[in-house]
Amino acid sequence: MTDEIRIEPIREDHVEGFRDALDIVARERKYLIFLEAPPIEAMLAFVRDNIAAGHPHMVAVADGKVVGWCDIRRGARNAESHCGTLGMGIVPGYRDKGLGRRLITATLDAAKAAGLHRVELNARAENLRAITLYERVGFEHEGVARDAVKIDGRYFDSVKMGLIFD
Repeated sequence: MTDEIRIEPIREDHVEGFRDALDIVARERKYLIFLEAPPIEAMLAFVRDNIAAGHPHMVAVADGKVVGWCDIRRGARNAESHCGTLGMGIVPGYRDKGLGRRLITATLDAAKAAGLHRVELNARAENLRAITLYERVGFEHEGVARDAVKIDGRYFDSVKMGLIFD
């Protein structure tokens, strides 16, 4: 199934599908700090900025529909410009089929090619599926931020992970 899904750099014509995918995952209230997708104008600005700045941003496309994404935003300050922060998500029905690994690997390859030295991320501590994926592609645990996320009145720990390219 995942062989039929293309992994490709995001384009402006992906914005609506990217927003829809992000909204689906956000509304699950289990994986992201977003609880719903930002307005389409904000998503378009985000994507345009990623493209213009050369931030690695890949999408998974199945039958013309965005079903997942992975992006890495380079640090804005000079002292952090060697670092990037990773965000990703996959819509239900496409999980646990190897797509996450394909998507993150392509994005990490693009980050390395773009000259990034370090990639970091935060994952909710109970999201073991994501944490296992991150470990498998080389991320290491760097700490836990206790009660870092609050959703629906409940606090959740956030696992901090990092990967340094050799």
